[in-house]
Amino acid sequence: MNRIFLAAILFLTISGLQAQNRKYISNFSAFQHYYNPALTGNEGSMVRTYYRNQWTGFEDAPKTLFFSGELDLADLNKTTDKTSHYQFRDSRSNYMGAQHAFGLIALQERFGPTRETQLGLNYGTGVRLSQSLSLRFGTSLTFNNFRLDGNSLVVDNTGDPRFQHVLNNQNSMSKFDLNLGFALASANYYLGYAMQDITRGHFLKGGDNFMKDVYTRKHLLQAGFRASLAEPFGLIVNGLYQYDEQLKGTVEGQAKVVYDELLWLGAGYRNDQAFHVAAGLHYRQFRITYAYESPIKEARSISRSTNEIGLAYTFRQLPTVRTGSSRPSFW
Repeated sequence: MNRIFLAAILFLTISGLQAQNRKYISNFSAFQHYYNPALTGNEGSMVRTYYRNQWTGFEDAPKTLFFSGELDLADLNKTTDKTSHYQFRDSRSNYMGAQHAFGLIALQERFGPTRETQLGLNYGTGVRLSQSLSLRFGTSLTFNNFRLDGNSLVVDNTGDPRFQHVLNNQNSMSKFDLNLGFALASANYYLGYAMQDITRGHFLKGGDNFMKDVYTRKHLLQAGFRASLAEPFGLIVNGLYQYDEQLKGTVEGQAKVVYDELLWLGAGYRNDQAFHVAAGLHYRQFRITYAYESPIKEARSISRSTNEIGLAYTFRQLPTVRTGSSRPSFW
């Protein structure tokens, strides 16, 4: 029954599969570089991953696996004192991103008979505007492959012309495209703007045409700040706005209360779609996060929760001596 229900939902959007083309992450602030290549290396050299199980309990419900790696080129410098390098570092705990950074992104999502694979190669760089502020910009070359197994589809009316081009076929479409982003960043806040799929899938593509009208240019705004509270607590607030011509706008927000750089608790909201609670634990250079997301309003047509778990490792050494500030060093 669950599988049939999911198939029905998929076919309601068969002529507009763009709904699958906007990715949601509960703890989105940990994956800034996925949305905006200018923020690649904003927290230094890191590897990150997350697994998202949407509508837990439904067979063939959406499942997403993500991996990324970021490299601050200054970390390849064997000079022991990197504070003199033209990077946004100092001798304390402040870190304001890499001057030059590369990133690799891989994502795979499965939803019923569909499979989507995304790959991205990011480059981000920054120019220092002042002692505490930098202007960052970046670009990304992306690859998308979308597969639809027409042999797994069951419809009430096999003569429906909407489905004739996909039924009983192994459908596949691939494309290359470009992303571009800009950001103002400091140790306490950031503000960024990015465009994804700039050429709307026309840069280079091949395969079947069943997704030809799905890819559209996307606009994204990001902002966040972090501050000290009463020792040893800190506060992090992040926001994300996504817009395209097909799905229109979506606003997300998340707030975290951090204890001693060790533990954080947070909550977030995605307008008219979901509310989530989240927690994270940091041990040395390892990070683990968990988010529980519950649908609201129109999204409650499927009254199942979403679970998301993330892991990360930072190659940036943490300060051994506290600076007297409880301001968090992560986003």
